Amino acid sequence: MTQHKNNTRCGYVALIGAPNAGKSTLLNALLGQKLAIVSAKPQTTRTAILGIVTEGPAQLCFLDTPGLFAANGKFEQSLVAAAQQAIADADVVVMVMDATQRREGLDEVVGKIPHKKPAFLVINKVDKFRNKEKLLPLIKQWQDKFLWKHIFLLSALKNDGVADVMKHLTAAVPEGPWLYGDDVLTTLPERDLAAEVTREQLYHQLHQELPYDATVRAISWEERKDGSVAIAQEIVVMRANQRKIVLGAGGQQLKAIGVAARTELAKVLDRKVHLNLTVVVDETWKP
Repeated sequence: MTQHKNNTRCGYVALIGAPNAGKSTLLNALLGQKLAIVSAKPQTTRTAILGIVTEGPAQLCFLDTPGLFAANGKFEQSLVAAAQQAIADADVVVMVMDATQRREGLDEVVGKIPHKKPAFLVINKVDKFRNKEKLLPLIKQWQDKFLWKHIFLLSALKNDGVADVMKHLTAAVPEGPWLYGDDVLTTLPERDLAAEVTREQLYHQLHQELPYDATVRAISWEERKDGSVAIAQEIVVMRANQRKIVLGAGGQQLKAIGVAARTELAKVLDRKVHLNLTVVVDETWKP
């Protein structure tokens, strides 16, 4: 592990905010690689995935959390609990806000941030505004709600303004030794990361037709002599009618999911991927 001899910094950074504010997109932009699942379906981030960036003498360990929202069922409550735990574990908090959406409930989110912790506000998707002056009332409104170390205006999807966020975060984490080698991107095992990629494509293809508790499980992972990898996964649903939705007429929907997932996996893993997908019904499955 390459380690700067003096003045190293290292800390946990929690990315929080409302569902679909762009937290996962921001994490992927900061990492320079897809790690967190990005989908139009709210609550697709199941766990606090640890992404790691080493920039100069600083190492940032990112916790990408489920969106903080009003939790009704047990599953939703578990998602919110995971996000709250990430805030407690973090040295620095970054709240991501969608500039284009209504923001009911975010006052409660801000209230969960300890005042003693450095906190930044990221107003995302500002590329949707031709006249940036229209954002001034929003900035003023949120300046008055919390003592932010800095407020950023950016487009995570277009990677516009992300470098400025990185610059401030590397200065905000505490001094201390690195926790990981400078070549480590995540603590998530490759097969789990691959399952996340397939789950993303599952939601992209089916949009609102599936519940949040549909998942993808890794079955096998075979490294081949030519450098490619053969991956077998199963898509798990809780009802027989959901299985029919995933399969589609003549299995065409599952085929489309497989093609999209294989393409993304090849990019993420940087090698040829052979993907075999099956769909199973498991009524006992609990997220």
